[in-house]
Amino acid sequence: MPLLNYTTQISADKTVTEIQWLLAKAGANRIVNDYDGNGFIVAMAFSLDINGQTIGFRLPTDWRPVQAVLSEQRVSKSLQTQEQALRVSWRIVKDWIEAQLAIIESQMVTMDQVFLPYAMTKLGNTLYDEMKQSGHLLLSGGNQ
Repeated sequence: MPLLNYTTQISADKTVTEIQWLLAKAGANRIVNDYDGNGFIVAMAFSLDINGQTIGFRLPTDWRPVQAVLSEQRVSKSLQTQEQALRVSWRIVKDWIEAQLAIIESQMVTMDQVFLPYAMTKLGNTLYDEMKQSGHLLLSGGNQ
């Protein structure tokens, strides 16, 4: 089964704008994009006020693994380009955010629960990255 959104023709810039709008509508009070040396957006950072505290979050979006998957899946050569990988990667992130916001809207979870792995630490890394680097993922393996 091919990768989600692999045939999209919606530009990465348009999708980034849609994501920014979704996050702003959900309460983000600051949204900043991080760019690589080639001018491509590689992450989106945003902040939310949660229980009186401003918390920053960073959503990475790397097109390179997406391009590798498209190549491995042997989709048409025209769909294996860097530009296509950028479009696909951002559409996947947008779809994920829309799904998470629907679960939040249903009140099954909160914004901080959903985005917790992407919360920024004082060192500027995501919480997940800090936990992974420390070797303490806080997971029990299911044994009580």
